[in-house]
Amino acid sequence: MATQMSTQQSLQAALDAADSPVDMLQEAGGRWVWPREVAREYTNWMDELRAVRESCVLADLSHHQMDQVVEGADALDVLRKLCTNSFDGFDVGKAKQAIMCNPDGKFIGDAVLQRIGDETFVLSGKDPAANWLAYHIDRGDYDASETIYPKSSKNPNDPHFFTYQVQGPNALDVMEEVTEGPLPDVPFFNFGTVSIAGHEVRALRHGMAGEVGFELQGPYECGEEIKEAILAVGRAYDIRRLGTRAYEPLSVKLGWVTTHVPAIYTGEGLREYREWLDADSYEGQYSIAGSFVSDDISDYYVSPVDIGYSHMISFDHDFVGREALEAEVEEPDRTRVTLVWDDDDVVRLFESLLDEEPPRKVFDLPRDRWGGHHDEVLRDGEVVGHSKSFCYSYSDREVISICSIDVEHSEPGTDVTLVWGENDESKNPLVEPHRQTEVGATVAPSPYLDDSR
Repeated sequence: MATQMSTQQSLQAALDAADSPVDMLQEAGGRWVWPREVAREYTNWMDELRAVRESCVLADLSHHQMDQVVEGADALDVLRKLCTNSFDGFDVGKAKQAIMCNPDGKFIGDAVLQRIGDETFVLSGKDPAANWLAYHIDRGDYDASETIYPKSSKNPNDPHFFTYQVQGPNALDVMEEVTEGPLPDVPFFNFGTVSIAGHEVRALRHGMAGEVGFELQGPYECGEEIKEAILAVGRAYDIRRLGTRAYEPLSVKLGWVTTHVPAIYTGEGLREYREWLDADSYEGQYSIAGSFVSDDISDYYVSPVDIGYSHMISFDHDFVGREALEAEVEEPDRTRVTLVWDDDDVVRLFESLLDEEPPRKVFDLPRDRWGGHHDEVLRDGEVVGHSKSFCYSYSDREVISICSIDVEHSEPGTDVTLVWGENDESKNPLVEPHRQTEVGATVAPSPYLDDSR
């Protein structure tokens, strides 16, 4: 059985003490801080992003994600109960993007799930999905156990696994040369075991660059040797180490929103879960930013359908939230698109730094580190969607964002307006003085890249 993290205060107690969940999360003022173990830039972010599209990169994810090991005779049963995904044919060597929802079909979290043994699974990613799974194992009658190995910033010990990504057009060549023996020919989101520098490594067919790529995972104590072997072979293929600054925008072109408001702050049925969670958990420290403002935290919730994950919802099993999603899949209100921001309007944001007081809101390039952006998207003056993750795409020379938009306005080429910047009543302490403005944008497909994975 899992053991709840002990703390002086639960998330529910913190919510009871706050004016509202929205106020609490705005006042959290969180900005994503990458761990010190990975550099912001190894050469420079433009050179590193060029290598993503033209040659090859090595990214180190070991220090900024959690890994949860789930074991036991009932491990598959609890995963099946909580995940919207089908588990038909989910054998050892398979992986999936596991999607978890609350009983109303609203999104709690996602993470990469690998089946590494008959009764052993590894879930890797952000905390909300892992916490939801840990709670059900802790409070349920399951012959299963779980251990969350947190990010090093929360844990003085080394991570449990190293996690590296080898991405880009030359990634396959690098992997074929660095692997001792033949590289397994596995389909996308399957993995095989390879040997690198004398160590066994799980090699998951993955891709953050629209090309054949690999995510490698193994015991952390072997990580440095593996890294050095890959870099040594990769020199002939113009490999670059990918700093955190260049890694940040990759998910936007793929259509993967990395942060959402977990749909757990409301409802009496989830009170016990909120009492189980710590006030200093991810869910207690999540930060809300952006032009969309509501007094009701549930207005920030999304469903898997809203964010383009309908293909990962299967009704071949019972799962938490199934009934609500059955109705929504039949008649969806929203879907996921890419917004391509108007170049002239983007230029005006930065130009305002020189001649306006206060200036319009600007952002770090190539991607701001705000986690929880929720920006209003308008069509003919009416709110038709929310823009979330945004970035400057160096390869396209465009600013783009992921948007959950009303289906009727989702056709590529549709012109919309994005409301950019917080209003004057924002409670977020990290928001600088600025003038709210509007940015023109055009709807485009999501993912926003040629996918050759």
